[in-house]
Amino acid sequence: MFDITVNGVKHQVDVVSEMPLLWVLRDELGITSPKYGCGIALCGACTVQVDGEAVRSCQARMADVAGKAVTTIEGVGNGKLHPVQEAWIEHQVAQCGYCQTGQMIQAISLLKTHPKPTDKDINEVMSGNLCRCGTYERIRVAIHAAAEKIGGE
Repeated sequence: MFDITVNGVKHQVDVVSEMPLLWVLRDELGITSPKYGCGIALCGACTVQVDGEAVRSCQARMADVAGKAVTTIEGVGNGKLHPVQEAWIEHQVAQCGYCQTGQMIQAISLLKTHPKPTDKDINEVMSGNLCRCGTYERIRVAIHAAAEKIGGE
């Protein structure tokens, strides 16, 4: 039995210690925003925050995240849209949308460490999040817009 807090709500889950966080979120808790993409932490579709850090949930074992705070896209705005979510909508980033929750979580983490990101910063940090639709330029523009909203630029 493991304790985990997801989006501010405490849960107890009875799973094996090796179970990936992605499957705990999706199958045990019904939180389907993190997506299964590759299963080997290369695409970023499953990205969530664990104690404020961007983590690939497909490779994070339950034993390693037990007792920690997990945030999915549903938990980032405190009941309203986060500036990154607003920028995503304003700049019409999403096409198919499959990767977008992971992209936004990674962007939020980027803006915590780089409040005034350069294109190089964005490219480096976001390079591990793949978008099959190729909306990388819109992602970059939206991240700059979100930084302005947050007050970084």
